[in-house]
Amino acid sequence: MLRALKSKLKKGDKELVRVAFEMAAEAHKSMRRKSGEPYILHPLAVAQICVEEIGLGVRSTICALLHDTVEDTDITLEDVEREFGSEIARIIDGLTKIANVVDTNTSQQAENFKKILLTLTDDPRVILIKLADRLHNMRTLDSMKQEKQLKIASETIYVYAPLAHRLGLYNIKTEMEDLSMKYLESDTYREIARKLAETKRERSRYINEFIKPLKERLDKAGFANYEVYGRPKSIHSISNKIKKKGVTFEEVYDLFAIRIIIDAPHEREKEDCWKAYSIIADMYTPSPERLRDWLSNPKSNGYEALHTTVMGPQGKWVEIQIRTKRMNEIAEKGLAAHWKYKEGSEEDRFDKWFHNIREVLNNQESSSLDFLHDFKTSFLAEEIYVYTPKGDVKMLPVSATALDFAFSVHSDIGTRCIGAKVNHKLVPISHKLRSGDQLEIITSNKQKPSEDWLNFVVTAKAKSRIKDALKEEKRKVADDGKYVLQRKLEQLGAAFDVHNVEVLAQFYKLPSHLDLFFKVATKTIELKEIKELTLTGDRLELPKPVKPVAEPKHDPEHHKHQTPSKDSELIIFGESSDKIVYALANCCKPIPGDDVFGFVSTGKGLIIHRNTCPNAARLLANFGHRIVKTKWAKNKEIAFLTGIEIVGVDDVGIVSKITNLISAEMKLNISAITIEAKEGLFHGNIRLFVYDKEELNELVSRLMKLPGIHKVDRYDTEH
Repeated sequence: MLRALKSKLKKGDKELVRVAFEMAAEAHKSMRRKSGEPYILHPLAVAQICVEEIGLGVRSTICALLHDTVEDTDITLEDVEREFGSEIARIIDGLTKIANVVDTNTSQQAENFKKILLTLTDDPRVILIKLADRLHNMRTLDSMKQEKQLKIASETIYVYAPLAHRLGLYNIKTEMEDLSMKYLESDTYREIARKLAETKRERSRYINEFIKPLKERLDKAGFANYEVYGRPKSIHSISNKIKKKGVTFEEVYDLFAIRIIIDAPHEREKEDCWKAYSIIADMYTPSPERLRDWLSNPKSNGYEALHTTVMGPQGKWVEIQIRTKRMNEIAEKGLAAHWKYKEGSEEDRFDKWFHNIREVLNNQESSSLDFLHDFKTSFLAEEIYVYTPKGDVKMLPVSATALDFAFSVHSDIGTRCIGAKVNHKLVPISHKLRSGDQLEIITSNKQKPSEDWLNFVVTAKAKSRIKDALKEEKRKVADDGKYVLQRKLEQLGAAFDVHNVEVLAQFYKLPSHLDLFFKVATKTIELKEIKELTLTGDRLELPKPVKPVAEPKHDPEHHKHQTPSKDSELIIFGESSDKIVYALANCCKPIPGDDVFGFVSTGKGLIIHRNTCPNAARLLANFGHRIVKTKWAKNKEIAFLTGIEIVGVDDVGIVSKITNLISAEMKLNISAITIEAKEGLFHGNIRLFVYDKEELNELVSRLMKLPGIHKVDRYDTEH
């Protein structure tokens, strides 16, 4: 590690790093990781990732070495501050998890994440060390229990990988996505990894054949220092392509990208990249809609490059990325490299981003879960560029609307916005923007924000401003309610004081006085029921409650004593084999054999979801404490409803072949079937009952062997 730091060490630094290492080694000396190795190897590995892969320096190395000490050992923040000063103590405090917050509406994970972000805006190194810590945890996840793996992998894919992307750390983002997929969708992951390994030789041969003439042309054109190499696409991005485009692995055309890295002085960078592009476009036909120019408009995370896709030999599409050495370092080291090359005067993109996050954090009244959701949609989404009427560029997240744009210009313009002109055409405020749109906002002094505005804005700034305006509006209305309530209480001979208002809020089950006054003003509450309250002098008292019957708690222990229904004999929990009552999630319809987890929901007991469920990442990332380890028991008595989608060539007798295979040969019950033929193709949806995943897989493979069938997919019956 010291060798990697060598170029950054100033006088006395080496000693400081050694002191930090010894302090950490001493503090963790009696601890071991789940894998059995000494704990100190973890902080050491995190520090190495900080130095080698993110390019951080001495101070960050010290923080990485000590990042777990305050939380897990006897060392206090005061000890750290005494030894290394307040700056390092502050970063370590940012990395220390919040002590268990007990609050049913929030989740530990979201609270901790919010804390990290609060420190992020003061010192971005906190988040970079946190990413290094998370990456090392993902690399060593094998030794964890399965439910821990699910929780950590989901949190990584939900928040940390998008965050690494947003900070420009592409390599870390890619590795995090791949490792998360290894635990969340292990079958698909292994399948793609196997196919990539099998096609490796063929790919290498093709890449060499493609690069050879290209190098000759670049040499001829006078390029002296450059590198060209092929790089396979990540397993996660291949899997996404397969899902989105509905193709098989063999049909994904860009399994790799060719990268050209040019060594060019700063003033000639763009010119050289375009020159290289024109050489490629001369040799191979480029696909015009696949040109991405991030030279003129770098991405918001600082990424600069030129991407093009060309038709290579043997009719294969090949993606080519052209960038300079400086751009490459920014693409790999993100934020840290960005500081290194930062021009003194420019207002930095990251500074702007931090400023926006700070603004939202300061206005935060919502729960940490809402915050996490807003943060994800507003700050971690890909961005689009839109223009003001004067031609200034604004960056907004994908899916932003005209109203988001209005708020990004100024809060006042947002609250008074009644419509917009996009490229000189009139559109409603909910109109979704596309990159390159030019906008003019139309306002009116009579306009006021309404509740439904919250449904179509995505930026955190717009959301918080709308909520503030609605609250202000609510306050004005509530003042009338306050006056009505005061008169009513005086008629009854009760005092209008804090105690009585509190009693009324409790009686009507309302969270605050404001809500009570508002509901009185809007006549949602009739004040007749006040008569049910007891009046003692001028004080109101709640009527004595009837003793409620205790509701059963949803915990595995409790369910032991219930007589399980037929359905509940399928699942075994934890290490003991207690059969308990549960429900199958509608969003993903699990069947025996699927990888599943149990989620303790409020009010509905235990719900079983597939690991690949569209809601899984969100549930696991936000509510890790409610996850129950789940596996299937063998049971051939109960059939489960599932669905398959079939696409093929419309041919005589194809329907009877399909139904014959399902009903006669495999003896499966069909619950519903729809088949539509159009322009020579047919689309079929069949809902049927199967016992487990093996049976479903066998059905899919037998259907694929029928002549003319092009694709068979399982779908979630909700679709």
